Amino acid sequence: MSTSSETRGTTRTTTADTGTGTTPAAGTDTGSTSTGTGTGTAARGTRLTLRAAALGRPDAAALAEVDLDVAPGEILTVVGPSGCGKSTLLRTLAGLLPALAGAVEQDGRPIGGPAADRALVFQEDALLPWRTLLSNVELPLAIQGARRAERRKQAGAWLERVGLADRARQLPHRVSGGQRQRAQLARALAAGARAVLMDEPFGALDAQTRAGMQDLLVEVLHGTGATVVFVTHDVDEALFLGDRVALLGTGRLLSVRDVPRPRDRAAHDDPARLALRRDVLTSLSI
Repeated sequence: MSTSSETRGTTRTTTADTGTGTTPAAGTDTGSTSTGTGTGTAARGTRLTLRAAALGRPDAAALAEVDLDVAPGEILTVVGPSGCGKSTLLRTLAGLLPALAGAVEQDGRPIGGPAADRALVFQEDALLPWRTLLSNVELPLAIQGARRAERRKQAGAWLERVGLADRARQLPHRVSGGQRQRAQLARALAAGARAVLMDEPFGALDAQTRAGMQDLLVEVLHGTGATVVFVTHDVDEALFLGDRVALLGTGRLLSVRDVPRPRDRAAHDDPARLALRRDVLTSLSI
């Protein structure tokens, strides 16, 4: 049975006051290239589409008949019970897992593998332990061939933007978990990512740090135009961050719902938000 979204997103790109865009390395699979370089030019978001897609491994299919359209510049949050295929969905969009059937596209072109303009952010920070935070943020820029002075300038600007300018020379093990996640976010955006795919990035953080990281994510994304797909097991986090929330059940996409007043802390007791929260919890049987 084909499962389709209840609602479709609209383009939510924003004129940048800051942002990045760097040319992907030659030979990478990109739906299209970003525009400009440096932190003064906005990256454009990208459209991610799945049509009648079956996702997973040949011996362990996770999701079937997925129809989903993520608009450029949209933040789509994804919730569902453990083992329902949330991480599989992200890895397919990242190009790490090929679809078993159907179509998976970026801006209308098939996703055939990883690409420089689609960044995957994990719960574990994945920073290289022998490199400083600055060197970690520089790494994708170096891979793209940016000159040392330019990549150091961009990396430093992004570390400042995430509040880590004074930690730039520290190794990852010398800073907190929240600070490592800030550095990972800076690394993803410094490289000019047009899509940021986040797999429960704040799941290991305490409640206070987690709320701060949510606010920081909203602030840092402002002006980049990047499309975000954000997987979380926390329904309240999903409803705070997302323009829409996708509900996954066992083996299928249940629905995609618009979120009232996204990224508004004062909306937690909004009647429409509360009604949606009840619907989400009921649908997921949480």
